[in-house]
Amino acid sequence: MHRRAFLVIALAGAATHARADADSVSLDEARAAVESGRALLIDIREPNEHATGVAAGAMLLPMSQLARRIAEIPASADQPVLLICNTQNRSSRTLKALRERGYGHVRFVNGGMSEWAKRGWPMVKPPG
Repeated sequence: MHRRAFLVIALAGAATHARADADSVSLDEARAAVESGRALLIDIREPNEHATGVAAGAMLLPMSQLARRIAEIPASADQPVLLICNTQNRSSRTLKALRERGYGHVRFVNGGMSEWAKRGWPMVKPPG
């Protein structure tokens, strides 16, 4: 492989990796940010999933209600927002949709609530 071609491939891979990092946070980072008040955690799972327990302080905004409740998501970049679902599949897709609407300060949580529960981290019953 030519040196120049290798460099282009390496840079493209680094850019993809950097983009992925800009889109997500680890479960540990998310918990620390939420518990310290530095970020808002939005649980986009559906109500039947919320019934199994949610992270304390999480805002419950089911993905199925997102279109009509999008105004509830802080639009200011001063308020970091973290999306969490069960595994990260829905939250990563939701992130893409929000980014298309200008929400550059939103990221998704790797591992999701299934990993949160596996770690034995605190969960509460949702209000209601």
